[in-house]
Amino acid sequence: MRNLDVTTLRSFVAVAELGGVTRAAGFLNLTQSAVSMQLKRLEELLGLNLLDRSSRSVSLTASGEQLLAYARRMVTLNDEVIERLTDQKFEGEIVLGVPVDIVYPAVPQVLQMFTARYPRMKVQLVTSFTKELMDLYRRGEVDVTLTTEIGVASDGETLTTKPLQWIGAKHGNAWKQRPLRLAFGRRCIFRSGVIAALEEANIPWELAVETDSDRTIEATVSADLALHAMLEGTKPDHLEATDHGGTLPELTQQNINLYATEKGKGEVVKVLCDQLRQAYRTM
Repeated sequence: MRNLDVTTLRSFVAVAELGGVTRAAGFLNLTQSAVSMQLKRLEELLGLNLLDRSSRSVSLTASGEQLLAYARRMVTLNDEVIERLTDQKFEGEIVLGVPVDIVYPAVPQVLQMFTARYPRMKVQLVTSFTKELMDLYRRGEVDVTLTTEIGVASDGETLTTKPLQWIGAKHGNAWKQRPLRLAFGRRCIFRSGVIAALEEANIPWELAVETDSDRTIEATVSADLALHAMLEGTKPDHLEATDHGGTLPELTQQNINLYATEKGKGEVVKVLCDQLRQAYRTM
């Protein structure tokens, strides 16, 4: 009789969802060799190749895709059983603030893991702009918040630093237009820095759209009507980093910062913060 090991399945799911052994190892707090060994044992147990290793990026074989759905369900069920039977003291709500432009790809994975560990805790996700999120945090209306800033306040912690990139439509030509057309939210923290960089480089510009809606910005940019700026690794799949050949100025580095208050929820806040650290440092 052959039995699947939940720990091994958890590593398999992490590799599939994070796109590689290195990121999965960081997320799981394991070594790369440990994760690789678990995957090898899983393949040997099933007598199947689960990963396509013919290229640099890790992709699943047809058998791996089929196993992934089962593995997710088994890991989730395992965590639910453990939490419901052994730890029922954590109940309540925790409010997490995240700037709209860095929700993906990290936050959904963190919320899934946190909810599996604390099924009786409700996580309320608040998305907005950095300034508004910090105002909510200072007023005690948000327990944990992420921000995008050039610096960091004394009570904050920098998780990672990412460069801002020019973002446009796939194979687009908006970057060639003069004046350069821009699409930004009214309260976007990146907007003033981008405009300053253009003016320093003596590149004329104009706002093609000024809105509070990210959907409007994405639609305008994907139609090749304007450029936008986003942190490296956070752009949606239907847009791309603009290959402008040095005709546009380099943009600033930005910190992704974490601010948290225990406020009577010490352990769950600590766990959520640890999961956010792992997710953004391996992003």
